[in-house]
Amino acid sequence: MARGTAENSGAQSGVLSYAGGGGPTVLRILLGAQLRRLRVAKNITREQAGYAIRASHAKISRLELGRVGFKERDVADLLTMYGVTDTEERAPLLTLVRQANAPGWWHKYNDLLPNWFEVYVGLEEAASTVRTYEVQFIPGLLQSPEYARAVIMLVHGGASASEVDRRVSLRMARQQRLIRPDAPTLWAVMDEAVLRRPIGGPQVLRAQVDHLLEAVEMPNVRLQIMPFDRGGHAAAGGPFSILRFPERELPDVVYMEQLNSALYLDKLDETDHYMQVMDRLCVQAYSFAESRRFLEDLREELSG
Repeated sequence: MARGTAENSGAQSGVLSYAGGGGPTVLRILLGAQLRRLRVAKNITREQAGYAIRASHAKISRLELGRVGFKERDVADLLTMYGVTDTEERAPLLTLVRQANAPGWWHKYNDLLPNWFEVYVGLEEAASTVRTYEVQFIPGLLQSPEYARAVIMLVHGGASASEVDRRVSLRMARQQRLIRPDAPTLWAVMDEAVLRRPIGGPQVLRAQVDHLLEAVEMPNVRLQIMPFDRGGHAAAGGPFSILRFPERELPDVVYMEQLNSALYLDKLDETDHYMQVMDRLCVQAYSFAESRRFLEDLREELSG
């Protein structure tokens, strides 16, 4: 993602001016948030806004949350209703509609992506920082191809070879984000159990440890191990990720994956709580240097 900026243009209307490409997911969220601000400023209800575009109040809610695509005609009608009639003020938002409707690179994998995870891929693509805590698997952004294949086979063991190949390809494509000039910071904390569980067998795990040792050489990757001897710790509730974005319009998002769905939290009191938990985890876990030594010792152990 090219680093974008979001700022107000027009002192009275506060219409969003956005330069750069944050990916369609983030652009939809930005556009929806701006439409909500304009609606609230005019004391217009969702029901009234829905009537203006021949839709329900529920659709207005989904639009404002960035959960669905936008029609340029609908946005134009809403802007008129909200009093944004100047052509120069309307143009940035209408341009944003077209950008937000453009498919992301992951569009070609749509047949593999459930809707709830497609949202995450779009957010991950746009994030400037990804912090994650894992208790069972290596984080997807740090998995080697062989390890990724073994994890995928646990869930999709009955899939065809070509489908499994595409699922591995999707995971590797997500990792390209880490080596681009605008790469995010990835800060991962993993329970020791993740590295003691031989997913795919000892050889796959050994190669995965080598992959992690290479990854921690990257300036934007930080890795900490939570050892068994720490006992109980702050994240007793299970794995989660926190995504932060360069656009000041966007709140942090906490992501928690479940078997067939996911939970997204973006209210400040909720995200602050998880950020505090993550910070405590980082204090309790091995330091970066200690974690690297742990990985080196584990590699020797697996090679013996």
